[in-house]
Amino acid sequence: MNGRLKSAGGPGAGVLAVLLALAGCSGGAAQADRQHGAAPAPSPSVPGGPYVAIGDSYTAGLKVEPVGGGVKGCDRSAANYPSLVAAGLHLGQDEFTDVSCSSATTADLTAAQQVTGGSNPPQLDALSAGTALVTIGIGGNDAGFMKVMEHCAEQGVAATVMRAIDPKSAKGAPCQASYTASDGSNKLTGLLNTVGDRVAGVLGEARRRAPHAKVYLVGYPALLPADPASCTSMLGDAVTPGDLSFLAAQEQQLNTVLKDRAKAVGAVFVDTYTPSLGHDMCAGQSTRWIEPPFPAAGLAPLHPNAAGQQGMAAAVLKTVRGG
Repeated sequence: MNGRLKSAGGPGAGVLAVLLALAGCSGGAAQADRQHGAAPAPSPSVPGGPYVAIGDSYTAGLKVEPVGGGVKGCDRSAANYPSLVAAGLHLGQDEFTDVSCSSATTADLTAAQQVTGGSNPPQLDALSAGTALVTIGIGGNDAGFMKVMEHCAEQGVAATVMRAIDPKSAKGAPCQASYTASDGSNKLTGLLNTVGDRVAGVLGEARRRAPHAKVYLVGYPALLPADPASCTSMLGDAVTPGDLSFLAAQEQQLNTVLKDRAKAVGAVFVDTYTPSLGHDMCAGQSTRWIEPPFPAAGLAPLHPNAAGQQGMAAAVLKTVRGG
């Protein structure tokens, strides 16, 4: 996801400051220890190269060592899931092109993206009639998901202040309430559908530029747990349990929209959410795939760590192989 979401440099000063104000900072640089074995050689029916990887910071591997190629501001890792997928398919350097870039939106796939250190060319320009495999991870920044999280954190602060004034004040779900229209509908539904339409357009353009390629749309892994109570030690009262459930539901809805649009245009959706359950940002350091607002040293808040990139790669490879 990232950047304008605001992730490519973290969750944004606002949400981080708010969360730090209400929850204890947990440092540490423990490395996630989940490893995946070497992948077997692909069968003849499995797409091979040339392989092109397109996407935002969740694809680029923001802050995951070692540093990869490309423009500095894209923060592309040499151990992101596209690199691991290429290795798993035994593709040579000349058969793999990674043009992903942190902060990317769907607009940055057809126009140059200005980042620190220069310009990342339109990502879809990397496709050609000779491309055989394409993975695309996009949509989170278009949905402004990190801005939604920041808003929920701000609502959590307000709720905490109200409880200090009136101890009987119920926690509730103030952020969810702020996104609920007078008729009871979710104000974010229209935005997510618009994001879905944009992504469908990207998939259609990818099909046009690479007519012989197998195209995979990669979904987002679970940021939050199904049980909000498991986040108490990490976030304290920064976001109410009701709003944590609301945020988790919105991410699931984003993935549902992406899955539906992929199916509609003949692309294949890769579910990274299901295999990431139990590895969310509130899990322990040796278990989580997503870093919390207070990440291990050197890693990006609210983004996949090395284990998360490995988990996403495993999901992509399983889907590509027809598993």
